[in-house]
Amino acid sequence: MQKVILNIKGMSCSACSNSLEKYLNKQNGIINATVNLVLSQASIEYNDNLSIEDLNKFISDAGFESLGIYDETKINKTNKSNKIIIPITFLTILVLYISMSHMLSLPSIPYLDMMKNPINYTISLLILTIPYLIYGFDIIKNGYKNLIHSHPNMDTLVFIGVLSSLIYSIYNTILLLKGNTSLVDSLYYESCIVVIYFIKLGRQIETKNKEKTLDAIKELVTITPSYALLKVGNEVKEVTIDEIKENDILVCKPGMKLAVDGVITNGTTHIDESFITGESIPSKKEKGNKVIAGSLNIDGYIECKAEKIGKNSTISEIVRLVVEATNTKSPISKLADKASGIFVPLVMLIATITLISYLLLGYNLNISLTRFVTVLVISCPCALGLATPLAVVVAMGITARNGILIKTSEVLEAINKVDTIVFDKTGTLTYGNLKISKLCNYSNYNNSKLLNIVSSIESKSNHPIASAFKTNDKLQKVTNFKNIDGIGLKGVTNNKEYYVGNNKLIKKLKINNTHSKDELDLVNNGNSIIYVIEDNNIIALIGVKDIIRKEAKEVIKKLNNMDKNVIMLTGDNEITAQVIAKELGIKEVIANVLPKEKSEKIKELMNNNKYVMMVGDGINDAVSLVTANIGVALSSGTDIANNSADVILMNNNLINIINMFHISKKTITNIKQNLFLAFFYNICMIPLAIGLLSKWNINMNPMLGSIAMTLSSITVVLNALRLKNIKLEGGINNV
Repeated sequence: MQKVILNIKGMSCSACSNSLEKYLNKQNGIINATVNLVLSQASIEYNDNLSIEDLNKFISDAGFESLGIYDETKINKTNKSNKIIIPITFLTILVLYISMSHMLSLPSIPYLDMMKNPINYTISLLILTIPYLIYGFDIIKNGYKNLIHSHPNMDTLVFIGVLSSLIYSIYNTILLLKGNTSLVDSLYYESCIVVIYFIKLGRQIETKNKEKTLDAIKELVTITPSYALLKVGNEVKEVTIDEIKENDILVCKPGMKLAVDGVITNGTTHIDESFITGESIPSKKEKGNKVIAGSLNIDGYIECKAEKIGKNSTISEIVRLVVEATNTKSPISKLADKASGIFVPLVMLIATITLISYLLLGYNLNISLTRFVTVLVISCPCALGLATPLAVVVAMGITARNGILIKTSEVLEAINKVDTIVFDKTGTLTYGNLKISKLCNYSNYNNSKLLNIVSSIESKSNHPIASAFKTNDKLQKVTNFKNIDGIGLKGVTNNKEYYVGNNKLIKKLKINNTHSKDELDLVNNGNSIIYVIEDNNIIALIGVKDIIRKEAKEVIKKLNNMDKNVIMLTGDNEITAQVIAKELGIKEVIANVLPKEKSEKIKELMNNNKYVMMVGDGINDAVSLVTANIGVALSSGTDIANNSADVILMNNNLINIINMFHISKKTITNIKQNLFLAFFYNICMIPLAIGLLSKWNINMNPMLGSIAMTLSSITVVLNALRLKNIKLEGGINNV
């Protein structure tokens, strides 16, 4: 199976995106396809027997055009201000003056007076209509193509309305030229002109505003500089990003941005990574530390070895994840799509019934056709189709810009349902920077020798506890190493077999423990105990302590105030876990659990109708992260944890859990507002277009309909953009 994101041209409303999505999903070889109207993209999973050319053909057959594969390292060129709109606007004003001056008691243009010179008036409007047909040819073409492909969309409504008005007007023009000048009142050229103008104008405004929703993503893409300083021997030369190769040594001077992901080989500095972490305080970086492309070098000269370039960089990966997330469909989005998918055919039916009803009631074709066209024009489903994806794109941009990577839009919506948050302890509620606080040595080794043995064995592990035993001393060779899941480690060094682990290791090996007094003293002081075993005897107890994250207590307090059920789930002993839980304000603790048991506890909670979010960082959390309704991983954790999670906290700041709830709630509220605005517009305008309020002299015509339609879409866009003003916790800035 393969996956690709293609840029699409020709989508004007949700009916377009829905029809393309349905068409693609019907094709043999396509496993799943989702189409995003806002991003103008199709995310397609397909079998290996298909090629990109096949996918492009499918898109073409559906009435649209593929613009090729999306490249997260580049920004699609935004639509520049259409310069033709200026002369077209003046021309539209002229058309309106010619056709409406007599109604407003304004002086008419000589020789173009509707009553005095009907033929001149008619011919002039006919001629003026031609440039508008050319100007709006994309709408007419798209509407026709989607009609014949049985995928009617907003352009189809406009196409039918304009075509009907045009044919009727040309027919009356022919009769008028034959002498029936009374038909001058039955011309719809100005309606064709004005409808095309306002729809094109509305789309230009709408596109410009939609592009604002992508600002956060664009900012991430453009944050990386286009050039770098390459060190070749003793010389330094300027090169483009495309010229950089893996393992190249790059120079970064104070005030410069890093061009690639890499590792510092020389120098010390402070790096501003706020663009990705939301953390405004620069972090100190020195030899051996990793740096991210787009980071700003504050005050030091450094040399870096290039590791990840272009599409492989952290920035590109983040952009890819954000784009993929916005191309997924949440339940509320699917509901909106379903509604908009049936809306266009329903409108066509309503318009047809309106036309027939007016004719049967004895109204002339002029009035009947006016109602028909007005219903078609005014009932645009654009606002309905934009309601959800616009809000999602803005929200995803905000989260990405502030160090929160949400992998799908379903997760963004589901966060709002969470009532139970389960935290791992070590490396999650704590920093995971464990330090040895006390050593109880019962062996014949001195403390230094004993710790060297333990460090040598722990060096083979990536568990957070291993960090407490990092040393610059020379380590011993370890053979027959084995990781005993959730319990400890085994290894042979100096021809002796050692076990290093927790109290469950003692039980598993059935070792007689005679050091309960030292154990109690260690756990009462908040230590996690590491048991060292040689020849089936405990030769040492090592107490290790961790530092609680500075924001953890405040986060737990806020979650408690939000009536969330907070649980600590840890493999550590009960007493130590309770000590830390009490300090943090966590009331429920589940301790002494293996990784497999963690996931079982998560299942138990879910079986009790709890909607569970699991927050963790290590390998031992991976299964639990997958099991929970929503898995949240700290980026400082293991790759497997990050891959298993639905959300990654890039800045490792737990305050972003509060921000996630805040953003999710605001986004869902915004989507509901957008849907209400869209539905309210159509509920109000369709009866108006039909003429149900005409007895009170409240009428609607195609020109006013096109303006109202445009305003409805713009209203939804502007409401979605309000999400950019969300205030986040912890001093993290919005976009």
